Amino acid sequence: MTALPESGLLTGQDLDALGAEFRRRHRCLIVRGTLAKPVLEGLLAALPALRSEVHRNYLPGHKKGGSISRFQLDRLAPVFGELYRSAAFTRCLERITGEHLLPCPLDDPHTYALYYYTEEGDHIGWHYDNSYYRGRRYTVLIGLVERSQSRLEYQLGRPKRAKHDHEIHSVATDPATLVVFDGDGLYHRITPLGRDEERIALTLEYVTDPRMSPVWRFVSNMKDAIAYFGFAAAFGGGKRPRTGR
Repeated sequence: MTALPESGLLTGQDLDALGAEFRRRHRCLIVRGTLAKPVLEGLLAALPALRSEVHRNYLPGHKKGGSISRFQLDRLAPVFGELYRSAAFTRCLERITGEHLLPCPLDDPHTYALYYYTEEGDHIGWHYDNSYYRGRRYTVLIGLVERSQSRLEYQLGRPKRAKHDHEIHSVATDPATLVVFDGDGLYHRITPLGRDEERIALTLEYVTDPRMSPVWRFVSNMKDAIAYFGFAAAFGGGKRPRTGR
């Protein structure tokens, strides 16, 4: 991948202003057209060879879609890991979040992953990106392919035990759109895909403390195996040191 200078990563953006907006909107930020064109093109060029790696999953009443874990991406499309590990990219995110961000452990399949919505009705229902880590976990969602009526809908500042919904916001995750949020704080969903439509998004996860108890690691792996990547990826891919990069 081409070197990622900070000035070319979030094109034309004032990072301090973005940080203020992030805090004002309950640790959630949406910026369109942010990635430098060569970076986006590098990510898109890797997609065709990955189609056969998509693991489809269906949880009645909650989600239907496909995904590819970081283990397959490391093996077949290292460009995604290069972006994730980019020091310039991490510095941008730290200025936005106001936190010192660390990579997830090497055995976490969600560290960076692709999510495919390619069949009619593909969706995911309302949820939080709950962190099982001791620190905060920030999700960075990057739109790659958006040829659909599907939308990211979200509620800002909604307490987890709220009895009533807050105002619902809606956004299309067009290519190069960047969404940064605290997974424990943003209640969100992806609305159903229509016929002959397609949506592909990349997510990157960063933490403030990468420690996780063995019990929560097992719970996290089971969730990943059943709802996202399958047992081979969630458990078989995890035979790696857990100390981080």
